[in-house]
Amino acid sequence: MKAFSGVRTPCIGVCSTGIGDSVCRGCKRFDYEVIRWNGFDQSEKIAIDNRLSQLLAKVVSWRLEITDLDLLVSQLKTQQIKYHETRDPYCWLFELLRAGATQIEDPNQFGFAKLAMFEHKTLIEIRRDIDDEFYALSVAHYERYMVANRQRANRVSAQEVIDE
Repeated sequence: MKAFSGVRTPCIGVCSTGIGDSVCRGCKRFDYEVIRWNGFDQSEKIAIDNRLSQLLAKVVSWRLEITDLDLLVSQLKTQQIKYHETRDPYCWLFELLRAGATQIEDPNQFGFAKLAMFEHKTLIEIRRDIDDEFYALSVAHYERYMVANRQRANRVSAQEVIDE
């Protein structure tokens, strides 16, 4: 029997779409992506996962630098922190921060370093800043591509009714 090798849900168990958010504050998926996840085919799931991975990797790399990828992977395994091997290593770094930002005293021992302009911040503050900016970028993406397209479609439909 072959093991399932599909895209796993990005859900982290703190869904806010149930209370009216258009973008989940936990996994950063759009509300309809959360609702329809189990009905999506693999290509749709991969597209969503790629978008989330790219946004998160950008935000993390604006604050932190991976200095030793092998050491980072070793620490993830030692700390038994799950990470998606298909994602950008900066996403792996965020998983490390999510699980252990309060316990990491020397980032160099984990294969990463703070960028100079963030040296004054604690890893807890950096983790929170990353999560906040990741959410803000996800909301901006939603508003730019989902809301704007819906509004354009409504205008076109309204214009078609007027033209008839």
